[in-house]
Amino acid sequence: MESMEKNRMIIDEIDKEMAVLFEKRMNVCENIAEYKKEHALPVFDKTREDKILNERASAIKDDIHREYYTKFLQNVMKVSREYQERKIGKMKVAYSGTEGAYGHIAANKMFPGAELIAYPHFAAAYASVENGETDCAVLPIENSYAGDVGTVMDLAFSGNLFINRVLELDIVHNLIAKKGATLDKIKTVVSHPQALEQCEQYIKDRNYKTIEYANTALAAKYVKEECDETVATIASKETADIFGLEILESGVNTGKSNTTRFAVFSPAQNLPSPDSRDGNEHFIVVFTTKNEAGTLAQALNIIGAHDFNMRNLRSRPMKELLWNYYFFVEAEGNIGTKEGQNMLRELSAVCARLKLVGAYR
Repeated sequence: MESMEKNRMIIDEIDKEMAVLFEKRMNVCENIAEYKKEHALPVFDKTREDKILNERASAIKDDIHREYYTKFLQNVMKVSREYQERKIGKMKVAYSGTEGAYGHIAANKMFPGAELIAYPHFAAAYASVENGETDCAVLPIENSYAGDVGTVMDLAFSGNLFINRVLELDIVHNLIAKKGATLDKIKTVVSHPQALEQCEQYIKDRNYKTIEYANTALAAKYVKEECDETVATIASKETADIFGLEILESGVNTGKSNTTRFAVFSPAQNLPSPDSRDGNEHFIVVFTTKNEAGTLAQALNIIGAHDFNMRNLRSRPMKELLWNYYFFVEAEGNIGTKEGQNMLRELSAVCARLKLVGAYR
């Protein structure tokens, strides 16, 4: 057996080598942090970390060594995340509404610890990223009950930003009023048009008068400030807590499976690696077709011919051209592959305008 002193000298040499590699690793982490900030990507990627742990640990033959090597890797990853968060700093994230609105809740879930900045409407939040006021915007693109959010789809078509992340947020609407108010006194409900639509049957059954508001949180603020116990709003539990209001009835959604999909819009496009094949890749393209018979069918056939499964196809009127439409397609698959790039090239031949809005997992 080697002497204690000799073993310690060997460890000292290994530690010196590890220090050089550690600094090299942290320099790469800094590059990754810059990329993540530019593309509004999360620092923590559980799918990738789990994959790395499984792959790297399998290289260790000794069972006990493998157990401790896994812990070692977990600590290295934790340090890397902390360093990336420090380099990124406090991101500025735009959303539409005020504190307590569903947009605020979604932004907080996607970017915990970020500076969340409220804007009065979707276009203002989107524009704040385009002009550099904020790093990214979290905006709704679709609700499982009310359908797509047309205004945001129009921004995706006409604007310069890209979607790199999507979050599905369960929506639970509640009837909320001033403390002391009772259900039998409520006559009017104020809320965002989509919230009112999503609770249409509940409102009809009670014959409530409705007033549309810019967003649910502003409606809650109005209810709080009004000295009228006959007025209520429809909003989240978080909104009720923020404004000191009382929930008179929970879960008033017409559809109980109510989910809104929020997308992160950022200035830079993030394409997946061509060799990524985890089955969770998606992409969104918007396009207009040439004014020729059969061009829409050609475009859709091209997508299918390259084995990309469409999960969403929508048409929207173009504001500047009467009776002209653009098409919004969301599909499953990796657009970064050779197959995906070939598909885009073929689409460009039959589309008057084509934009890859984004790719996400």
